[in-house]
Amino acid sequence: MDMIEKDKEWDLIITPKKSFFSVDVKSIWKYRDLLTLFVKKDFISVYKQTVLGPVWFFVQPILTTITFTVIFGNVAKISTDGLPKILFYMAGITLWNYFAECLNKTSNTFVVNQGIFGKVYFPRIITPLSVVINCLLKLAIQLFMFAGFWCYYYFVINIDIMIKPTVFLLPLLIVVIAIMGLGFGMIISSMTTKYRDLTFLVGFGVQLLMYTSPVIYPLSAVPEQYKWLIMLNPMSSIIELFKYSLLGVGYLDWFWLGYSVIISIVLFIVGFLIFNKVEKSFIDTV
Repeated sequence: MDMIEKDKEWDLIITPKKSFFSVDVKSIWKYRDLLTLFVKKDFISVYKQTVLGPVWFFVQPILTTITFTVIFGNVAKISTDGLPKILFYMAGITLWNYFAECLNKTSNTFVVNQGIFGKVYFPRIITPLSVVINCLLKLAIQLFMFAGFWCYYYFVINIDIMIKPTVFLLPLLIVVIAIMGLGFGMIISSMTTKYRDLTFLVGFGVQLLMYTSPVIYPLSAVPEQYKWLIMLNPMSSIIELFKYSLLGVGYLDWFWLGYSVIISIVLFIVGFLIFNKVEKSFIDTV
């Protein structure tokens, strides 16, 4: 019997994590097919039984942009630094929506997936990662739409919009937003296993956070002595750099951009470690 046991080669051996810093990164790559499956499922299922289907990927940011244009641009008369209102608001909304969706959807990972987590083994980090990648696909679609509006204003309306060399930093900006939303979301998700109240506060908090970033107003409209308060929001420098790179108007400050990158990395590391710890025992508290 012992000889038979010795000859067995197990395909998978599941062992408990030994410490707070015990992270099995290899398992994420091993389950990459499951990650792809989750991304595909989430992307298809969201609008599967709707009339417009994937068209909602375009409709939602357009409606939000029109609303901001009417309320903040035409009624409140908030400056857009001389840029077409549609382009100005869409630039901020596109990036902010990606961050907000990553944060909102990853912040309830344990609560929403408690059924499958309690039955099947796989690296739990796969679930929030699939959310971020799924949101990235939506971002790509909305960036394509933004490019269409940009071309219209530049080639048809003949508005002089200057593209800056920093446009090559845009992939880095997207990565920073992704790890920021993922890290923040994992921290909140780990806390909601015990404190469900956070679930109700996240949506309100994200909405409030948007008004402390230059989405509906340019940073130039903020008094000089208060600009640093706006820049404390790590999304502010990212949105400003995006506008600066593609629209030629914005606030470029390498110090605050570095600040945003550092905050994103710290949030991701802390979120990953807390998530890694909570996943061992969350099923007893959810």
